[in-house]
Amino acid sequence: MMVLRRLLRKRWVLGVVFGLSLIYFLTSTLKQEERTIRDRTLLEVRDSDHHIPWKVRFNLGNSSRQITQCRNSIQGKTLLTDELGYVCERKDLLVNGCCNVNAPSSRQYICKSCLANGCCNIYEYCVSCCLQPDKQPLLERFLNRAAEGFQNLFTAVEDHFELCLAKCRTSSQSVQHENTYRNPQAKYCYGESPPELLPI
Repeated sequence: MMVLRRLLRKRWVLGVVFGLSLIYFLTSTLKQEERTIRDRTLLEVRDSDHHIPWKVRFNLGNSSRQITQCRNSIQGKTLLTDELGYVCERKDLLVNGCCNVNAPSSRQYICKSCLANGCCNIYEYCVSCCLQPDKQPLLERFLNRAAEGFQNLFTAVEDHFELCLAKCRTSSQSVQHENTYRNPQAKYCYGESPPELLPI
């Protein structure tokens, strides 16, 4: 113990420890910078004429496709929406992730609480309503006109369900003055236009 204390008091030992620490810090910083640059270049849009290769596959209600597993909206406290457009209470969710279609709470393509502009009071109803096959033209128009700021988000979308999950989340279009919802009741939107601006 005494030898260790004497050794640590020597200036050259402290210099070595400081030097190694500095080398470690610099290499970590450079690696982080390389990762940041690589991530930034992946997200850049190549040029303004380049059209986004949208990968969205719309399910037009083809019932011949058997679903054994479902993705669902996960986050709802009491309600969930599965990828088939069913909204159900959390207690009616099957182990495969699908809503139990025989449960009294399960409804498909429900637009309850949604306004004509495509804005809804409840996130799960927004996703379900957005999943209706007749909403495909509206969503394709949106994808074709997506602002550059949304290109990175919506190019990661793989199918109709993921598009509706992303579209219904609140965004900068849902707020005014950066801190207040444009319409506090109907803030989840799948439509082309932002929520109606209500007086504060």
